[in-house]
Amino acid sequence: MQPIVHPVVGYLCYAAYARWRRGEPPHDGPALVAVLAAGLADLIDKPLAAAGVVDVGRTVGHSLLFVVPVVAVSWITAARANRRDLGVAVAIGYGSHVLADVPWHVLSGDYAELGFLLWPVTHMPAYTGVKPFGLGTVAGFEATTLWLEAVILVAGIVHWWIDGRPGVGAVGSITGRLLERG
Repeated sequence: MQPIVHPVVGYLCYAAYARWRRGEPPHDGPALVAVLAAGLADLIDKPLAAAGVVDVGRTVGHSLLFVVPVVAVSWITAARANRRDLGVAVAIGYGSHVLADVPWHVLSGDYAELGFLLWPVTHMPAYTGVKPFGLGTVAGFEATTLWLEAVILVAGIVHWWIDGRPGVGAVGSITGRLLERG
């Protein structure tokens, strides 16, 4: 999945949880945490790959051997601060990232590319990129995962807008506090 789509998927997953749990859109803080946590794997791995520290852009940040302890520590820290909602947001956001990277490989039969799940115990070959759906061409275009990701991106942004743009208030509050200190 393209890096820009992961925060949207994280938001959609957390928004679904908030509606199921409280019957309302997510609050600013947890929505922002879910979005940031959903992008964390790529924020860790893409720069490492670009710097030549690792061979591919899905290693450390995508590995369950890293993800599970990070989520556990976040959960415990949030619970101690009496902010369990933020621990849930980290778990849903980060978990959505890793889970959203799995179906494309399964559907295309590129099972070796699932090596990121237990990296470095399992090998992660070079990522082969956008996957075809095997549906042939539609209106002259090959049906690929990229098209579905574009639909998810647009639908997620529309959903976020309809929800009242949760997270924007938290960013404004944080920015205001930083400017006051500066």
